[in-house]
Amino acid sequence: MSEPVVSIKDLRFRYRGEKKLALDGISLDIARGEFLVIMGASEAGKSTLAACFNGLIPHYMKGAIKGEVIVQGINTAESSVPQLAQNVGIVFQDFEAQLFSTNVELEIAFGPENFAVPREEIGRRIEENLRYVGLEEFRNRPPVTLSGGQKQKLAIASVLAMQPTILVMDEPTTDLDPISKQGIFDITNRLRRRDDMTLIVVEHETEEALNADRIALIREGKLVQVGTVEGILKQVELLEELGVMPLGIPNFFKKMGYAPLPLTPDEGIKTFHGTGWSISEDRYAQLLDKEKLAAQHDDQPIIHCRNLAHTYPNGVTALKGIDLDIYEGEIVAIVGQNGSGKTTLVKHLNGLLTPTSGDVIVHGLHTKEQGVFKIGQRVGYVFQNPDHQIFSEHVYDEVAFGPRLRKVPEEEIDTRVKEALEAVGLTGFEHEDPFSLTKSGRQRVAVASVLAVHPDVLILDEPTTGLDHTEQRSMMDMVRRLNEQGSTIIFVTHHMWVVAEYAQKVFVIKDGRILLDGITREVFAQEEILKASYLRPPHFVQFSNQLGKTFLSPDEMISCIERE
Repeated sequence: MSEPVVSIKDLRFRYRGEKKLALDGISLDIARGEFLVIMGASEAGKSTLAACFNGLIPHYMKGAIKGEVIVQGINTAESSVPQLAQNVGIVFQDFEAQLFSTNVELEIAFGPENFAVPREEIGRRIEENLRYVGLEEFRNRPPVTLSGGQKQKLAIASVLAMQPTILVMDEPTTDLDPISKQGIFDITNRLRRRDDMTLIVVEHETEEALNADRIALIREGKLVQVGTVEGILKQVELLEELGVMPLGIPNFFKKMGYAPLPLTPDEGIKTFHGTGWSISEDRYAQLLDKEKLAAQHDDQPIIHCRNLAHTYPNGVTALKGIDLDIYEGEIVAIVGQNGSGKTTLVKHLNGLLTPTSGDVIVHGLHTKEQGVFKIGQRVGYVFQNPDHQIFSEHVYDEVAFGPRLRKVPEEEIDTRVKEALEAVGLTGFEHEDPFSLTKSGRQRVAVASVLAVHPDVLILDEPTTGLDHTEQRSMMDMVRRLNEQGSTIIFVTHHMWVVAEYAQKVFVIKDGRILLDGITREVFAQEEILKASYLRPPHFVQFSNQLGKTFLSPDEMISCIERE
């Protein structure tokens, strides 16, 4: 076997001021040309490990380090980051933070210019990498005007222009719609076919790991297991234990007691046809009847939009003729590609934005007549980034702020804070600094601060972004409980499995218009229309669609299976 391109030996690292090791005895060899995916729960040490490949640790991120990281024969502790950058490129989780030039071409040219690459060669690299990531027509655009997926592609192109032999990508698809995610992984799949490129990707999305050569699982800074994609992804219980979402198809067959486990939709179809199982028409019909009954409403909608349009001051028209009704007690998902108008739409539903034309009526009154303060009493809004709405030094004061602003008596405020914290699972955290909590914890504080105002409707913009699978499910289970207690829920998300398992109704937005809406099952049955909106159902739903029935989760399908 040839020398590994990366060799990590008993690596231990503790951030300055921290007691706990972020990396604890990691040993790992990576072969030249390999595609390795690193997976694990939040704060498992994935991003810390990624920062070791190009010397950011220990040179920029300070702390106590032991062990070795050898990259192409060079000890990273004995080399500078600029020297390592010629061989190791890194695309950060917050990819927008590494874009700063005034147009796309200059962004791609920046790295080679710093390495004194001749001007003619820089021009060639610009053309090559624009073409490689599909941004040729955007060469003169300022990066700030690009969509999330386009910015991610630009970040990749700017790193590739330095011609690294090792490319590290830290959760490259976190905030992207499913098709943009696919676009990024199409790029990685092309990269892995290049003999000169070793690819290391930190990833939460299990479906996207299917094309890797190996997967490394990390927990609390320790390497739990490294193995083939098939060997790792068939270990359903282990993945769940580590906070990694298992694939729906092997999860289904495992719960049915079948082995060996298929991984992909095509493998699942072939395996299913060999089992002798069938889907009960009667049970499936009962499922549909129950769903349709729940979707019927005799009352007036709690939120009513007619011909809603919105044009921003810069002239961009984000919404064009939106008609929708949301009824009391529903859980509604708003989905669509990056830049489709989802957040613009939901900001109209609580008065954060007002229509350029058309009407938004909440509880029988036009939002223009109510104002954001009054609507905020009835419709609560939790932003995508909880740090944009948290500002108090203690959790209690953060949650109490809304009721205090509305002059609720202090005794009742105390009751509301306790109820809200109990609802989000943060009882006992009253005196903690919100910013000392994890992203999931801060998200829960933001939800609690809205709940304490006692709104009838709760809007959550991307409530699961940046969370691992365990945190995502915990967050959405909490949302479901709130719904069961009487709250109407509206959420925006890119995670299609969240829509499948938690939403009752879906609105698909494309280019500021509603492309598709209806009961979740009916929407996910229309894969071709979803594809036109840069969306795709989870693999498990695609698998069930090919069997002629749309199931939204493995458990739902199991309830309808008949064995011979």
